[in-house]
Amino acid sequence: LLLLLLLCGALGCGAEQAAPLAFTMLQLTRVYRGNSMFRGNASLNGQLSHLLDEHNVTQVLPLEPPDAWARRQRDVIAYLKTFRQLVQLFNKERPTNFTQHLCCHLGCRLFPNGTAQSFYEVTLNRTAFLSFHVPNATWERRWPGELPVAAFAQAQLMKYAVTTQDLQYFLNTTCVSILQAQSARTGKVSSRSRAPLVLGLILGSLALLGMALGIFLCTGGSC
Repeated sequence: LLLLLLLCGALGCGAEQAAPLAFTMLQLTRVYRGNSMFRGNASLNGQLSHLLDEHNVTQVLPLEPPDAWARRQRDVIAYLKTFRQLVQLFNKERPTNFTQHLCCHLGCRLFPNGTAQSFYEVTLNRTAFLSFHVPNATWERRWPGELPVAAFAQAQLMKYAVTTQDLQYFLNTTCVSILQAQSARTGKVSSRSRAPLVLGLILGSLALLGMALGIFLCTGGSC
């Protein structure tokens, strides 16, 4: 019994494990009859940092100074406008009467022992669709069974540096650096130059995925 207690103490049995720090982002897109609706948010260590509501994107935490954030807002609005126009164009070619739900969930976690874990997951109509394998910078299909649009979207995302090497750098380096700065209790991101990547790189990757989804809407799932 004494041996078991000593072993349990060494392994931390019954003790509260320190929770990892986390920076996560979520974007929800609903497409119906050529109309697109957007919702999303980002959070730093459980605290809301960005909020997306249709065409309005708000910086809740001061990760960027006002002038830089104003430019970022314009970029976000331009991305949303392009996405919406693309879906409208494809819907004119092939009208659809069903609703599509696209969800992108990504971020990173920093554990107390200094190790980090990053992720990027995409669901389509609440079913696992694609995921990004960060160590190898490759996109993997998660859809159960064969689906032409999953293969098409995977191939499209693998074509561009912004959705492979750049995304890998963001998740492995930039995202983790934000958490390391938080862990050091600096009270702010140590370098403002990193902040634009928080939305810039992600919007680039979402735009390409949006194109893949738009073509799916156009062809009715036959790519």
